[in-house]
Amino acid sequence: MAKENHASAPVPGRLPVLELEERVVFPYALTTLSVAIPDNRALLEEAHATSDLLAIFPVPRGERRPATGMGVVASVLRLGAGPGGTGVLLVQGITRAKLTLGRKGSPVRHARVEPIPEGVTPGTQATSSALRRAVMERLEQLSGTARGVTTEVRDFLSTVEDPGRLADLVAAQLDVPFPQALPLLEEADAVARLKLLLAFLATELEIQSIQERLNRQTRDEMDKRQREYFLRQQMEAIQAELAGGEEGGGDAESAYRKRMQAMPIPDEVKAVLDKELQKVGRLSPFSEELSQLRAYLDLVFDLPWGVTTPDQLDLAKAQKDLERDHYGLKKAKERILEYLAVAKLKGTHPGTLFCLVGPPGVGKTSLGRAVARTIGRKFVRMSLGGVRDEAEIRGHRRTYVGAMPGRIIQGIKNACTTNPVFVLDEVDKMGSDWRGDPSSALLEALDPEQNREFVDHHLGFPFDLSKVMFIATANTLDGIHPALMDRLEVLELPGYTEEEKIAIGRNHLLPRLLESHGLKDVAIEIPDPTLAALIRRYTREAGVRNLERGIESLLRKVARKVARGQMGPYVIQPHGLSRLMGLPRFQEEARLQTDRPGIATGLAWTETGGEILFVEATAIPGSGTLTLTGQLGEVMRESAQAALTYIKEHLADWNLDHKAIAKMDLHIHVPEGAIPKDGPSAGVTMAVAILSTLTGTSVPRDMAFSGEITLRGAILPVGGLREKLLAAQRFRIKTVFLPYANKNERSELPKSVLKSLDLVWVKTVSDVFKRVIPKPKPKGKTGSGKRGAGRKRNKKIPVKRA
Repeated sequence: MAKENHASAPVPGRLPVLELEERVVFPYALTTLSVAIPDNRALLEEAHATSDLLAIFPVPRGERRPATGMGVVASVLRLGAGPGGTGVLLVQGITRAKLTLGRKGSPVRHARVEPIPEGVTPGTQATSSALRRAVMERLEQLSGTARGVTTEVRDFLSTVEDPGRLADLVAAQLDVPFPQALPLLEEADAVARLKLLLAFLATELEIQSIQERLNRQTRDEMDKRQREYFLRQQMEAIQAELAGGEEGGGDAESAYRKRMQAMPIPDEVKAVLDKELQKVGRLSPFSEELSQLRAYLDLVFDLPWGVTTPDQLDLAKAQKDLERDHYGLKKAKERILEYLAVAKLKGTHPGTLFCLVGPPGVGKTSLGRAVARTIGRKFVRMSLGGVRDEAEIRGHRRTYVGAMPGRIIQGIKNACTTNPVFVLDEVDKMGSDWRGDPSSALLEALDPEQNREFVDHHLGFPFDLSKVMFIATANTLDGIHPALMDRLEVLELPGYTEEEKIAIGRNHLLPRLLESHGLKDVAIEIPDPTLAALIRRYTREAGVRNLERGIESLLRKVARKVARGQMGPYVIQPHGLSRLMGLPRFQEEARLQTDRPGIATGLAWTETGGEILFVEATAIPGSGTLTLTGQLGEVMRESAQAALTYIKEHLADWNLDHKAIAKMDLHIHVPEGAIPKDGPSAGVTMAVAILSTLTGTSVPRDMAFSGEITLRGAILPVGGLREKLLAAQRFRIKTVFLPYANKNERSELPKSVLKSLDLVWVKTVSDVFKRVIPKPKPKGKTGSGKRGAGRKRNKKIPVKRA
């Protein structure tokens, strides 16, 4: 009750003061003080006369004591007798106060008291709550240590909601040292006080952690010494029993040491191997550990230490070889020749990491093989598709049964040289799980600044990969780790045009397949029209992999006849393909047979190249809702919303009634609903389909569209332009509407595309509508002069269907 009475009663402006050396009493906390009774009797009597109140002023030891400072007004609760004439004083802090000490002219020194009000700065309630919770969590972590508090105290402190009171009570319970306790007392703001307390608790936790670690290390060191002594005694006894049975181990150690001295192995690696070789001499010839150790040593000594393949940097020959092995791919070949030119001038490997990106079947892996053959290096291919274990790259530690080195070290060992061309195939298809992230493990191997000291976990020492020429391949860049992507120079390998595919089939695929099928000496002719029909009817791809399979199928049919003695000659004509290959998989002509309102042709990009897609729109009586079907992604749905909003804003341009449109439901569907679709480039196509169904105007089936649309009708650039136009060319599209911002890519398009397609570059969707769905002529200006003749072609479809 005394606490409540003093807390509510005003504090006198003048009180007797008790000076405490190196000790802080906090408000609200019960504190026991030891005082000398003879020296402080007058002080205690005067405090008793002033409602048992006194001012407690903390002062540092051995320094000049200040006359003004922060102190505490405390209530004396009890005075007991202690040993040697001392008294035990139980006090409880009431409030902080600024104390100004008066002169000590009598046995009792007094101080002018100015209480400091408690409070929380407005707007910091959330911060104070978070700090309270953090303080309680730190107390929980300190439980069980020398600085911790009991469970009962923690339970009591958890009920204290006032942040300032909580900070003072915790500081008192922890017995904070004077240098840290004094700032806590002097800080009047509760939030700032909690932050100081939290910093002290964090320091205590760190100290406790260090102490525990030191104690644990001490115990482990003692246990290790005892264990080593015991094992050493046992080993001596076993060796004495074997009595000469270790001659094989000694011979093996000597043989390994001779091999080590004969190889240009770095000194740091020799130090590691020396420790391993010492084990060979001590182990029994029949032990499992010796067999594992020998397998490790054999691997190390089989590595091509100091072995390199001389580079053949004849640029004219390199260009000739690349042109012979691959058709097209002009930019990629130029960049590889530039790389070889720099290597020739510099005399060393430039350190560039190429990433060949393109659809399947365009020759990414074979281009890497051609580079190796051109410069005279060994070729190593490592497929990374589906790899999820970091150990595939860095290897397994030898503590595991069946541990093996990583696939990079295995490839170097099999190549028998330290400078092969190393192709990392399908680098975009790596995954990650609880076993680690292979993409992150590749960073050390591919970074020119780090791969001089690549450490395989199985080897346990650095191995130099700086002379290796790494080439990565991928279908897309989306699946590549950003940090890995930062280390790669991307070379895009686009899809082939039909003319390029015919040339590849005639000059590259057919001669090679004739030899592989044993038909080199047989007169077989597959003319260009047959290859063109094979491409159009039986393949639909950006590369030539399916074309190669198709030619193989034709040659197998011929090989069967040749094996029966029918030596030919054979000429395969286009009309005979269906008899040899079966029914065509694809139709040569476009899939749209007639022009119908509400259907527009769009262009899409996929990992396997370009494709066309059809957007169907229809309006039915309803409540003005928009329905989207066909497994459309979020971005594609937003494009449809933007297209519809733009058209609604300009309905009057086509004499369409807002009220009638508001009573119609619009359904947009993209066929082949089993295939997910997404991306913003279908915005223009959707806008054309919507306006087509609303006006009843058919969109010509030989027109295609691509472009992202904004709410204001602007058309933004799109990606994958080459692949999309190749798809348009395959489907016999004649006119393609493209964003004007992509016009600068025209110079990079194949000549066959520019020749066969009419490319219309547009800035706004209204430019598209002018060509595809022109606005109706104003009334009174029609050619017939009859009333209503200008509206006949553009009847309002919603009104008609209503």
